[in-house]
Parts: sequence; structure tokens; C-alpha cells
Amino acid sequence: MGNDKTNMIIAVVLSLAVLLGWNYLVTAPQVERQRQQQAQTSPAPSPREGGPSAPVPGTLPGAPGGNPRAAETREEALARSPRVRIDTPALAGSVALKGGRIDDVSLKAYHETVDPKSPRIVLLSPAGSANPYYAEFGWVGQNAGPLPGGDTLWTADGEALTPEKPLTLTWDNGAGLLFRRILKVDDKFMFTVEDSVENKGSSPITLYAYGLVSRWGKPTTQGYYVLHEGLIGVLGDKGLQEYTYDALAKENPLGPAGTRGHSWPGVTGGFVGITDKYWAAATIPADQSAPYTGSFTERDEGATKVYQASILGEAKTLAPGASAQASQRLFAGAKEVSAIDAYGQRLGIKQFDLMIDWGWFYFITKPMFKALDFFYRLFGNFGVSILVVTLILKLFFLPIANRSYVSMAKMKAVQPEMLAIRERYADDKVKQQQAMMELYKKEKINPIAGCWPVLVQIPVFFALYKVLFVTIEMRHAPFFGWIRDLAAPDPTSLFNLFGLLPFAPPEFLHLGIWPIIMGVTMFVQMKMNPAPPDPVQAQIFTFMPIIFTFMLASFPAGLVIYWAWNNLLSILQQYWIMRRNGVKVELWDNLRSTFSRRSAVKEAKG
Repeated sequence: MGNDKTNMIIAVVLSLAVLLGWNYLVTAPQVERQRQQQAQTSPAPSPREGGPSAPVPGTLPGAPGGNPRAAETREEALARSPRVRIDTPALAGSVALKGGRIDDVSLKAYHETVDPKSPRIVLLSPAGSANPYYAEFGWVGQNAGPLPGGDTLWTADGEALTPEKPLTLTWDNGAGLLFRRILKVDDKFMFTVEDSVENKGSSPITLYAYGLVSRWGKPTTQGYYVLHEGLIGVLGDKGLQEYTYDALAKENPLGPAGTRGHSWPGVTGGFVGITDKYWAAATIPADQSAPYTGSFTERDEGATKVYQASILGEAKTLAPGASAQASQRLFAGAKEVSAIDAYGQRLGIKQFDLMIDWGWFYFITKPMFKALDFFYRLFGNFGVSILVVTLILKLFFLPIANRSYVSMAKMKAVQPEMLAIRERYADDKVKQQQAMMELYKKEKINPIAGCWPVLVQIPVFFALYKVLFVTIEMRHAPFFGWIRDLAAPDPTSLFNLFGLLPFAPPEFLHLGIWPIIMGVTMFVQMKMNPAPPDPVQAQIFTFMPIIFTFMLASFPAGLVIYWAWNNLLSILQQYWIMRRNGVKVELWDNLRSTFSRRSAVKEAKG
């Protein structure tokens, strides 16, 4: 098979793969999100206050749920409990003294839009609000008398929890048990919860320490296959475990009726939690060598789904006069790569860096981010960093690309001989193929070498796409001019003259400046090569830049900038190699031929 047909097949396959993949990964999830958003416009049942305290429902008795309540605003729900303020450089919020929960956390450095005056991101919210999402710690056991639960009113020794001042909570159950909880927080997103209980009674008791993150109601998710949102954990030697919200509904019953999920008993090290695209809440055993049971569960509270990630420690038996301690951590904040990595190393949390969804190509994706972050710190702009990293990648792959372009140049040089062979053996495809192979061997040509630059670019493209899509550092990161968020599509559109006309075009007509620049560079790059002799091939290569221009219009702007810059570097590289090998550069002839042919068609129609 000749080089032109080989390239045509590869081009068609890659185009179909991208188009089908885009439909599966982007278009279908967008439709699903719209459906979910429409469903959410109808009023949802109000969640109950409280809920079971036992991390694995049915394993140990839990605190009973509270009475049903009408839905409240977040402020009204916060006002139902006395509170101690949380104030750190990164977090604002409060600890509920009723229940002892960490259920009010917002992120000081992150806002809902690029406007710094827009509302802060709210991560955790109390029971009774529209979207309860909180962390709870405590003890469960049998024959121990009243244990702390959602209605327990703790006594605090201060008015604020800060990095400099821990907070101590105490509660006496009136049946011989004195509970104490010391809360600490650092200057970023990590809480430390040190629970202790003293047995002042006359009988021994057995207790189990637990920690959980609970979320009431399924949140609106991005819905992309390349991004995990839902329950996540690293559970000892079981490794990374990821469950979407819908996947839990398909799990086996766990505990009482209406509860489904999965548990991993006797694991050591790791964490469990709930993750969004940029934010997460996770409970972590402070002692990474102590065995625990990790669980992901879903249960029904009326029409509301409750999702829970929890850890349950081993039994602790307290003789009269004895005490027991349990220490756990809570991560509640933004998934900043530097913070996540630092916690994993400093606190020894097993594979905590997997809280960020680096994907299967971890070994490419994370180094790609590290490189981008290095040059960002050097230049102060992630867009410039993308340009620099792309240039470095070009230099790194220069030997492969040079060999490919040299082979392509040789292919162009022997085009007359190839055409003569096709004509000579037009009726004998076997002899034609043999003659072609002899020609390739004599001229030392690899007929598929021209595909290597494209194939090498694919994993780099997806790695950069993953970095732009999942890392919070790229969120709201500006470039120059109109690009204020590299992780969002180019906001301009050709169809309203880039904002000059006062209307917003339909989504499918959204075509920004950078996608157009990318399409032009792709068009020029294709015109560097001789026009395919087959009219069908010629049409495919003509329309490919147009198809990719519209398709990439909804991609993150940073990715489109990368592709356009990479195309430009490829054009310069190919031009230099072709001139160096004495091969004619077809660009100008192809451009003249293209536009003169279109002019002739217009005249004929006129």
C-alpha cells in the first residue's frame, strides 16, 4: 500500500477516534448534566438532621436519626447549633458544638468565578441545609451507655480554632464515661482530631473509634470519563478504590435494608473520602500502621441518597479507671498538588497523591504538571509555561521527528518513480507492492515514518489535556488578552464578531479566536505536503482542519494554545528539514492552487 493511502487511513482512523471519543466523553455527558440540572429544578425532599454514627451500618449500633425537618437556608442551619469559629489563612467556617461535627468550611482563596468578588467556594455544610456535607468523628460500641452523636452538646474551651490555638471539646455522658476531643488545624487544609474517653464506671466497656465523611444528595458532577468524582480511597494493599455515586447503587446490601456499599476490613494505611473535580474531604488514620475497616456506603433517607466514606478502628477495651485514645485526620480543601504531595510525604499518608486523578498515564501526566508548574513559577503565567514546555518537548522528540521528516522528504523526492511504478503495474497489485518495497529499500525510506510525529503527539496531548482538566492550579489561570481561564474554552466567537455584536451565538457555533488560529496552522501544515492524487483523500485532508477547528472550540483554551503552537513549531521544523534535504516545499504552490481553484469554481457558478 502506498504512502498516501497509508496516511489517509491513519488520518481517517484518528479523526473518527477523536470524533467518537469526543461524543462519548463530552457531548453525551453534557446532555446528561443538562438532564440532571433540569431534574434538580424540582424541589427535593429535606434531609433529616443527624443520621447513623456507625461507619459500617449494621456492624455496630449507631445513633438514631433526628426528626424530619423542613429545608433551611445554610445560615438558618448554622444558627441551630452553638459554634466555635474556624479561622486559618486558607479556611473559614465553624465547628458545631451540637454533634461536634466539622460541617462549615469555605475556602478563602477560591471563588465561584474568575471575578475575585464572587462568592467563596463552600465545601462543607451542616445537616438541615440544602446540601449537607460534613465530617464526623467519635466512638461506637455496645453496653457503654449514651455515646456522642449528632445531638450531643459539647463544651468548648475557646471561641476559635486557629493554627496557633487548638480547641478542646468535652462531654460527660452521665453514665461513667468522660469524652474529650482536641481539634487542631494547620495553615492549609488538614485537621487533626484526637479523641479520648475515660471510663469512670465500675464495668469494663469496649469501644471502636470511627471517622466519616457524609454527603446528602447526589451533587451535580462534570460527568467526564477522564475525571473521577465520587467516593475515593487508598485502602492498604487493596490500593486505589474509586466509586462513582451511581456505582454504589449497584453494590450488594451492607447492613440494614436500604444500605448498599463495600467495605475492606483489616487494611492499614491510606485514606477514604469524597472528591469533586477540584475539592475533596477525606478522613485519614493518623497511625498509618494501625488496622482499620474502610467503607463506602449509600443509603436512602426518604427520597434522599446519603453517601458515606468511613473508617472504623479496632476494638479498645477499657477497664474501670482506664482510658483510650484515637487520633484521626481530616483533609477538607482544595486539591492543590503541592499541598497534597506535602501531606503525603510529611504525614506518611499512603499514596495520598492519588487524591488527584492523574489517570492511567500517571507517569506522563504528573511530570507534565511538574514541568508546567516549574516554568509557571519562573515566568508567572501558565500560558507561557505551556509554550515553553511545548518547545522543550519538541526538542526532546527532535531526533524522532527529524528522522520522520527526512523520510517524508525522501518520499517526496521519489514521487515520480512511485507514480511510474503505479502506472507500470496498474493491473498487478502484488508486483506493484514488491516494486514499491524495492524502491523504499534502495532509497532507505520508511513509508510509515511520517506517522510518528502524530503518534508521539497523541499521549502528550492527552497528558496536557488531563493536567488542564483536573489540576486546580489551572483553574482560573489567565494567559494574555481575553483568555482569563486556561481551563475553560476560548470565550470569544466568530459568529458575533468576537463580541462586537450584542448576542450570544448557539453553543454549536461557538468558535473562538484561538481555535481559528489552531485551524489555520493545521491547514498550513497540511499544505506543506504535495496534494494527494486521490480526490477523496484530497477532500479529507482539506476538511480535517475545519472539523478539528470546530471540535476544539469547546476544549480548554490552554490545550488549543498548545496545539496551535505545536503546529507552528512543526511547520518551521518541516520547512527547515525539507530545504536542507533539497526537497521542494509545496506550501506556496498548494496555497495558490487551492485558492485559484476556489476562485475558478466561484466564476463557473457565477
